[in-house]
Amino acid sequence: MSFTLHGLGVSGGIAIGRAMLMSHATLEVAHLTIAPRLVDKEVARFEAAIAAVKAELLQVKESTEHAPAELAAFIDIHTMFLEDPELVDKPREIIRERRCNAEWALVQQMEQLVEQFDRFEDAYLRERKLDVVQVVERVIKELLGHPGRHALKAAKNSKEDSLIVVAHDLSPADTIAFKEHRFAAFITDVGGATSHTAILARSMAIPAVLGLENGRGLIRDGEQLIVDGLRGVVIVNPDQRVLEEYQLRKEQIELERSKLKRLKSAKSESLDGVSVQLFANIELPGDVPVALEAGAEGVGLFRTEFLFLNRGDMPDEDEQYEAYKKVVKGMAGRPVTIRTFDLGADKDLRPETTAGDRVKTNPALGRRAIRLSLAEPRMFQTQLRAILRASKHGPIKLLIPMLAHAHEIDQALAALEQAKSSLRGEKVAFDENIEVGGMIEIPAAALAVGLFLRRLDFLSIGTNDLIQYTLAIDRSDEQVAALYDPLHPAVLMLIAHTLASAEKVGIPVSVCGEMAGDPDLTRLLLGMGLRIFSMHPSQILKVKHRVLKSDVGELAPNVRRILRLDEPAKLREALEKLNA
Repeated sequence: MSFTLHGLGVSGGIAIGRAMLMSHATLEVAHLTIAPRLVDKEVARFEAAIAAVKAELLQVKESTEHAPAELAAFIDIHTMFLEDPELVDKPREIIRERRCNAEWALVQQMEQLVEQFDRFEDAYLRERKLDVVQVVERVIKELLGHPGRHALKAAKNSKEDSLIVVAHDLSPADTIAFKEHRFAAFITDVGGATSHTAILARSMAIPAVLGLENGRGLIRDGEQLIVDGLRGVVIVNPDQRVLEEYQLRKEQIELERSKLKRLKSAKSESLDGVSVQLFANIELPGDVPVALEAGAEGVGLFRTEFLFLNRGDMPDEDEQYEAYKKVVKGMAGRPVTIRTFDLGADKDLRPETTAGDRVKTNPALGRRAIRLSLAEPRMFQTQLRAILRASKHGPIKLLIPMLAHAHEIDQALAALEQAKSSLRGEKVAFDENIEVGGMIEIPAAALAVGLFLRRLDFLSIGTNDLIQYTLAIDRSDEQVAALYDPLHPAVLMLIAHTLASAEKVGIPVSVCGEMAGDPDLTRLLLGMGLRIFSMHPSQILKVKHRVLKSDVGELAPNVRRILRLDEPAKLREALEKLNA
């Protein structure tokens, strides 16, 4: 019987192959009462399981040489959870207080932690509850005497590159191990765009659909599957007509990818000779090879908060310096724009603070990004010193996030001068003329952009937050996500105003949000005056292809007419004509 499942497409492309189911441990454990004389023994059994899983994770990390840095980081996150008092000390207390078995105590505490994670406003942090569940599942398997990785049930007579992994979820250890294989696709019941499964799929450039809810329960081993990673669709046992249609689409996609690869060395220039710079957004040093492979001219946005998240302490100056240096040296003379950390509110750095204390009514409107940096001067100085020290190894630009007031820029520049002064006193080399830019992601900043143009060397428009703040929509909230619209007239007016204002005074502006990586918006942005795009590396060649086929001189007057439209239907119709 043929049927279709719908989920979240996190890595584009089409895969056609046979299902390979992964087994997973159940977290429904029995509640047993322990005799008083056996309580200490039960605590010891729990501690031994924790130690065994930590050793196993360390072995997996050390034995996998070619794992991407992101996945190694997820292993570190799981190891950190195994050292967290909330997950280690609390179950011990439950065992002693309630005289219960270790499995039941651990699951009770896990459920409490999952509830806390569910309260987070931030989608990335909400997804970390899956890491907690995976860690607990691994410990439970150890306690039950079934340690080790998930078992794979491969379809008979199937080559690996035609197998589609079907799982309830995948742990970092499993995904790192899979890096050594070549599967056709991944599909899971849970997970989101920032989960390690999504990261793995994108790094391997294979289709993936997550969040199917009950896909693993409905799909059988060896069944034929079609995975559409762009539309988030999984077709089980397709009929011949559907199969032939998707085979044709798959061939077309592969042909297009092959053609795009030829553009890597092509100069990024429009038909009428306008030069356009295409940069990469990265989150960790391990992203650099992917950016270079895509032909990035530099790093337009290094999101440093990913060095801070999901750890029990803040990385010290030397650790940050090594990370920044690795990126700069890896880019081999190409410019690197490092954004100071965008943390705060629901992304609190203090692990000892309870989740309930962290959750604010509107976290996105709270003390985050530059507001937090200025409120935590020692933390800010540590990061600024590390960035400055790395600047001696290659061209670095410093980017300040979430600016709304002139005094925030003035205070940030004063903090930078303090960091420079301290390094001079220690006779540490750095780039004295490091450029400083600001992010335009609050409508107030776009409307009063002159304040920033007079104080900064460059600007970067963060369209993700700009759209969110302009439309008062949390794009991670599925109930209103459909209202998140990059083409809303107000959003386009703010972008156009920022670009035009900066052009008058000769200050460069980039766009580093999702809009920059959408080929359907490339011509619109070019016509608005954008010349610097920064995006996920996987989108660079697609955008370059659109740039090479565009005439900016012809686009500009057409785009001016489009910006005068305020009816969504007419605006989208005009955009379709622009891309025709």
